[in-house]
Order: sequence, then structure tokens, then C-alpha cells
Amino acid sequence: MGRLPPVISCALLVASACEDRPNTVGTSRSDQIIASAASPSPTPPAPSGSAHAPALPARSRKLCEGDGNAKGRVVPKIPASHAQAAGAPVLDGELPKPDHQWMWINFWAAWCGPCKEEIPRLLGWRDRLAKAGAPMDLVLVSLDDDERQLDLFLEAQPADGLRTTLWLPEGSGRTTWLKSLRIRPDAELPEHVLVDPTRRVRCFIEGAVEDGDYPEIAALMAK
Repeated sequence: MGRLPPVISCALLVASACEDRPNTVGTSRSDQIIASAASPSPTPPAPSGSAHAPALPARSRKLCEGDGNAKGRVVPKIPASHAQAAGAPVLDGELPKPDHQWMWINFWAAWCGPCKEEIPRLLGWRDRLAKAGAPMDLVLVSLDDDERQLDLFLEAQPADGLRTTLWLPEGSGRTTWLKSLRIRPDAELPEHVLVDPTRRVRCFIEGAVEDGDYPEIAALMAK
């Protein structure tokens, strides 16, 4: 008699062991969680740090540690181009004059997903800071190469959204701005420059800001 195949042998000799063996091959983590939730058997207490443990309060990261990340960055003095949706205010390309308040320069582009996601947050923070007695000038500067893509984005914005922006198309103007602020031409957007009322660069932030960053920003601008 030939040797029984392993599957038949398992079924005949150790049926209970085969039935109890979990089928994890090709099963996603979400499927395993759903199956576990549906099981009537009690679940042991979750170990510390697991997905079932109580969530710890989120801690804001440190964006502006001293002046190290602002060293050598100077506010550019040459004007930029501008772009706006129909009916939106036309900018003159100049940065706001010093007026005893902070200025936040945000470099963004219409092709940049994180940039577009954070724009409503920046607009909300500007209004929130004004209500808290710490008004700031929010200056958005587009680094788009495709003017049509930029115009389409601005036109699609709601009335209270971003409908006008400074714009640095590729060329000498962009090069001068980025060099003045020590921003690499190939840097990933968004980039943020926080300038105090004396026009001194006080903080440089690479990447998108998050909701949890607001307290640090508000504390800096309240000084």
C-alpha cells in the first residue's frame, strides 16, 4: 500500500490538531481583527502599548528650537510676481511692510498635496491668532512652473479660501528669493518662514504643519 498523502494522514491521525490550527496564510491584519472580534472566547488583557491600550495625549513637536534653523536666512527685498482668481484682490508683489506684527511666508505649489491640505489650516490659524490679539501677515508664495495649473487651483477655491497668491515662476526672481532664505531649489514643499516684527527670520519649518503645532506658534508670536 502506498504512503498516504500528508493532508489525508493529518485528517485521519490528528484531526483535532488540524482543526485547531489557525489559517493565517493570505489573511490580512484587518481580517484577523474582525475574526477575533466575532469570536465568543474571552480576549486576554491587551499588553501595554498595543492598539487596544488607552491612547496617550498627542505631544506637539518642537518646530523652532532656538535660532539655529533661522541663522543666515534673510527676507528677500525684490518683488515677486502674483496670480489671482477672477475678482480676487491683485497683489503688487511686495511683502507687507513692518507693522509691529509677525509675517508668515508659506512656499507652496498647486501640484503639492500636503501644501493644499494645510492651506485651510494656515488661514484658520491667521484668524485665530488675530482674535487672540496676535495678528500676523500670512503671505503665500507659489513655486508653480505651470501657470495654468496654478490658475485652475485658485479659480476652484471658495470665497474664503486662497484666491490670490504671490508667485515665483522659474527664473532669476525665484533663485534670488530661495537663496536669500537659504531654501534649496530642490527642497520638498511646503516650506515655512516665520518673520518677527523687526523683519528678522525667527523660525524655518520644513514640511507641513499639523494641528498640534499651533500652541508653539501662538506662544512664539505672543512674545
